[in-house]
Amino acid sequence: MNNKHIYILAALLTAFSIGLFVYKAKVLGFPVRPQQQTTIWNIEAALRFHPGPAAVKATLRIPSLTPGYSIFDENFISRGFGVTTSSAPAGREAQWSVRQASGPQTMYYRAIVYRDDTRLAQDTTPPFPSPPELDEASQVALEALIAEVRRQSADVASFTVQLLRRINQGDQDPYVRVFLRRSDMPTDSAQLATLFLAGAQIPARVAHGIFLRSAPGPVQPESILEVHDGVQWLYFNPRTLQQGLPPNFLIWWRGDEPIAEVEGGFDLEVTLGVQESLLPAMAVAERRAEASGSHAVDFSLFALPIATQAVYRVLLMVPIGALMIVLLRNFVGVKTFGTFMPVLIALAFRETRLVWGIVLFAVIVSLGLLIRFYLEKLRLLLVPRLTCVLTVVVLLMVAISILSEKLGLQPGLSIALFPMVILAMTIERMSIVWEERGASEAIQEGVGSVLVAAIAYVVMGIAWLEHLVFVFPELLLLVVVATLLAGRYTGYRLLELRRFKGVLPEYTPQ
Repeated sequence: MNNKHIYILAALLTAFSIGLFVYKAKVLGFPVRPQQQTTIWNIEAALRFHPGPAAVKATLRIPSLTPGYSIFDENFISRGFGVTTSSAPAGREAQWSVRQASGPQTMYYRAIVYRDDTRLAQDTTPPFPSPPELDEASQVALEALIAEVRRQSADVASFTVQLLRRINQGDQDPYVRVFLRRSDMPTDSAQLATLFLAGAQIPARVAHGIFLRSAPGPVQPESILEVHDGVQWLYFNPRTLQQGLPPNFLIWWRGDEPIAEVEGGFDLEVTLGVQESLLPAMAVAERRAEASGSHAVDFSLFALPIATQAVYRVLLMVPIGALMIVLLRNFVGVKTFGTFMPVLIALAFRETRLVWGIVLFAVIVSLGLLIRFYLEKLRLLLVPRLTCVLTVVVLLMVAISILSEKLGLQPGLSIALFPMVILAMTIERMSIVWEERGASEAIQEGVGSVLVAAIAYVVMGIAWLEHLVFVFPELLLLVVVATLLAGRYTGYRLLELRRFKGVLPEYTPQ
């Protein structure tokens, strides 16, 4: 198989791995750092009123669509009331109802919202508004005002800004003064702007919301103006004339209606509050995936039982350790006993810690090697000899654990975490190399095995890397790509440069 096939396969695997990673990280918001948290805001609306003798209905406008924000969770709290939610022109409404109530009543709406850049204003294009019904004098003033503003503007956005500037002049503007002196006209700048924009056949509405601040406490609703330019909704601050949705502004409801109404009751009072908090980013990502209809979470490791997740947090690091072996053996030239034995030893180091792990490993292998040389004199067959070595290894581990307990050395108790079969095979392999190629070669491979295991332990112990591989297991495909490319390398290893110095092309004898 030629290199071209390998490169194409590596490119496809890389594109798939990185593409899925970017989708989960950027679109769904999967955390790329351990313990990553997302800022959330707990919002609350409290309704207080006194009921009458008949049935009671309390209606509260609740958040629905705010560009840049999504609702993580919401709940309704009341005592003895039934609650329903429905869509309305103002957004969404929650209605509490009861046949009869007595005494002061309090009910709560609570929700958790978080910043979601994928949340866009997806309203349908509104119809052109009906012209307002005005008397002759007001109609003349409206037409004159619209004509002047249109001459001073170039599009819907600039038209709205010029109109709001004229409205903010109040009585100083002769055309606006006509409407401000009428008792049946709204005095709020945003609501008055919707009247003038309706006369210009431009769809507009008033949006009411709160600022999501960090300091907890009650907040007051504020109004902004939404104007449709035929393609999208534009947002304007009626006081500052600034275009765009204000930062940290959550739209609560839209329209001219109040935030809440009560039928069969009186003395209605509504209090809004907000408090900033933090939530694990993975919990927010799961909810975002659920809202978007993605099955990325359903087929992720987070869908497994917690005990199984703990196992895979360790197993997913094994390919990383194996990649370290590939690099150290194929490019550096470090000699080891076996291919994956250092990875298993590195896994044991995770519990024994590195220094104690190396000490315990050296003690077990040294003592086992002495026993193995003694068994060699008995001229046993291979399988019985390995069984004896394995039994001796287990007894040595038990002895070291008991001795550590008596001496109060806690790390010595974790020696049982070493894979005993690997230790037995290491002792057997080291003794054979010792006999066939000498003590120097055996010690080199033994030291190389411990060195590779230590390096693999350090890399596999990186918390950020462990988190990244667990949350994005598709990144292990990059390990496959690296091993595919490394598998085609046939050049010199670093430790061989000195050995083959005399045959290198650039070598010139002294």
